[in-house]
Amino acid sequence: MLEIQHLSVSYRGVQALQNISFNLPSSIVAGLIGPNGAGKSTLLKAILGLIPVQQGQIKYRGATLKQQQRQVAYVPQRSQIDWDYPITVWNVVMMARTPHAGWFRSPSRMSGEIVKEALQRVEMFDLRHRQIGELSGGQQQRVFLAKALAQQADLFLLDEPLTAVDKKTEALVSEIYTELKSQGKTLLVSCHEWGEALQHYDRLLLLDRELIASGSPDCVMTPENIQRAYGTSWHRRRFHEPLETGFYC
Repeated sequence: MLEIQHLSVSYRGVQALQNISFNLPSSIVAGLIGPNGAGKSTLLKAILGLIPVQQGQIKYRGATLKQQQRQVAYVPQRSQIDWDYPITVWNVVMMARTPHAGWFRSPSRMSGEIVKEALQRVEMFDLRHRQIGELSGGQQQRVFLAKALAQQADLFLLDEPLTAVDKKTEALVSEIYTELKSQGKTLLVSCHEWGEALQHYDRLLLLDRELIASGSPDCVMTPENIQRAYGTSWHRRRFHEPLETGFYC
């Protein structure tokens, strides 16, 4: 279980996250949703230890994540990746095997097979010798998903993995989510989806610097919670319908 207790993060005197607490069990795909600036990426980075926390505890299976780095896979936002860096698809995915092999050792044959299987799963093996910057947005996201798969982690943190991807990639990612869930993995996915797409998540976390609601999509995405997170005017512009109707509870 991923356990977050009373987590707060502050940037230069500005409160980015305030008193966030939730638990995620295994075999779950949880969606992290909220407006721009709500702290979704900040929460993922804080869980990973990439940014300092003001207070709170982060544990996975009863221990800190620093003690279990091999068990955590991270797919960052596209904007955080240097797509001009001269590296091939194969080498991007092989980077996931470095913690297993060590920094100064050549990858094992087993690691090569794991990377091959991961690339085949996302249908990118035929493009393994391409430079990452030569790929389309959807192909690039599939490569970084393959990197996460090659890490053979148990906890997956994904930051807006469906941004600027094609329908084929979207469907493939959804299939992989289902497979990972069936294998007992825990997935926390920052997302922008709305409407029926949210029903694909087992649980939603609605965030706006504080945790507004956590639970099933129907129970989280109520008019009251939407109004707290986004504001009434945003909701009306987005859906063009009264607050009392829609796909909510």
